[in-house]
Amino acid sequence: MSKDKLSEIFDIFGDWSELELEDVDVEADELTIEILPAIVQAVAKVAPEAAAAVKKVVELKAEKLEPPVMKYPGSIPEVQIGATRAEGGSRGRVIRIGGEVCPPFYRFESPPKNRPVVALDVFDQPIVPLAGPVKNAYKDVLNDPAEWARKAIEVYGADLISLHLVSTDPTLKDTPVEEAAKTVKKVLDAVDIPIVVGGSGNPQKDLQLFQHIGEMTAGERLVFASATIDMDLEAVAKVISKTGHNLIALAFMDINQAKELSRKLTEAGLPRDHLIIDPTTGALGYGIEYSFSVMERVRLSGLMGDETLQAPISCAATNAWAAREAWMKLDEWGPREYRGPLWEATTAIVGMMAGADIFMMMHPVAAKIVKGLAEVLSKPKLETKLEEVKYDGWVKMKV
Repeated sequence: MSKDKLSEIFDIFGDWSELELEDVDVEADELTIEILPAIVQAVAKVAPEAAAAVKKVVELKAEKLEPPVMKYPGSIPEVQIGATRAEGGSRGRVIRIGGEVCPPFYRFESPPKNRPVVALDVFDQPIVPLAGPVKNAYKDVLNDPAEWARKAIEVYGADLISLHLVSTDPTLKDTPVEEAAKTVKKVLDAVDIPIVVGGSGNPQKDLQLFQHIGEMTAGERLVFASATIDMDLEAVAKVISKTGHNLIALAFMDINQAKELSRKLTEAGLPRDHLIIDPTTGALGYGIEYSFSVMERVRLSGLMGDETLQAPISCAATNAWAAREAWMKLDEWGPREYRGPLWEATTAIVGMMAGADIFMMMHPVAAKIVKGLAEVLSKPKLETKLEEVKYDGWVKMKV
């Protein structure tokens, strides 16, 4: 294109303050797109008299972003986990989750009342299929649940413990509930933070377990995991509400099942501020997008006024270790020592973005990543202004 022709084109645009092109096809063997000031400089070299007009055309219009602020008819109850001695328990501190009045991390509407918390898993017996990187982190305490819990808190900085009494499974050791209760007592004596107590997943045995341990630890305000649709919900709700504990309702990626569990448990007497919903968590690459969708629907429905879904959300990021990409030894996939924790952390972060409040995790590095992110996102006020963060400096692209 000649210098005169280019000048003529820009003269046409000279009187316009804004320019918008629609349905334009560009045919070129090679196309270079540069930052706007460079375009002005390039045109100035070809047609100096048109440079001013070009600058006027390509100048960005300054607009101030005003995020839309909404008020929601519903809110999420705050659930207290643990009780101090003054409150009838024995914990040195308590943990609170929930209390949201807007979608997750909508800081422009309301900063989070409580940050998401991380529980590290402890088992009452060594787990045979435990992933190598996880086993290495706890190899010196695998046979002692109390010391395992102490290490998770004092060395790895977990917010709380999720103790899984897997040996009570009738198809495994079928440990009597009285014996399992002794393990719970040892863990409570070893740490002064709140704990989550989980069974084996057998609905009949778990009900017996919750009833016995619930009465033994009355006033401690523990979390019991989990009530499922095939359990005697009226019986479990009565013992949990009578003894002042909290309960996780486990739905299997079904929002209607979550609603049914919530309704039946609260109708049976469980206070709404003692209920946590677990919609089930699929691992990264193994259903995480569906988990995200269900968690997001649970949270938004609760905020929009559905009382059956007004509850904090639990996310079992531990399920990430079921994905072969997290543990399989394959050189081209990179070292498992990094890959596994990152797989678990990413799974948890996806859940956090959907609104999860409490995370069950296994690897200490993954837990540290998630806890650190939760702490930053939940601060009432960010210490660094966004414009001071060089967020565009980490990536470059050349076509």
